[in-house]
Amino acid sequence: MKIIKNTILGALAIALFMACSDTKNSGTSESTSNLADTAKEKIEISNLLDSFNVAVANADFDKYFNYYTEDAIFIGTDATEHWDKKAFMAWAKPYFDSKETWNFKSLTRTIYFGKHDDIAWFDELLDTQMKICRGSGVLVKVGEEWKVQQYVLSMTIPNDDLDAVLKIKSPKEDKLIQELKSKE
Repeated sequence: MKIIKNTILGALAIALFMACSDTKNSGTSESTSNLADTAKEKIEISNLLDSFNVAVANADFDKYFNYYTEDAIFIGTDATEHWDKKAFMAWAKPYFDSKETWNFKSLTRTIYFGKHDDIAWFDELLDTQMKICRGSGVLVKVGEEWKVQQYVLSMTIPNDDLDAVLKIKSPKEDKLIQELKSKE
């Protein structure tokens, strides 16, 4: 139940930020300075996310985890993968030590800003060993530096293949659904 509650809270937070957003690049009354600042911040965040992906591809444990805030959350493709930073580091450490990490490359990326200059969020399509995945997350500005506070990795499923995928995943996930319901 805690996993579901935290996931729902995270999704609601992102939805709230989006609903309250003033994307700074819409409307005609924005000043040139604000648009330039937004463009600069988008470049900075995009570079951070690219470096974030390079660090994990290079199995650079310290560099990769330095991109996260101390209270960061990582949500993976498996329904059971909902980790705080410390738990994610413990799970990932053997992969980094054996140099068997993941290699994600952004195919498309969109970055958004809310009314506060210290919060941004993004979504992107990634070229991965799992084929196309979607990465999304929330970033916060810590001092002068952007950090990942929440990262969500999702596998994409072509709509035409959904029934076949459901057939494969249903036995395991039906059990998990019952376990989670019993904890309510």
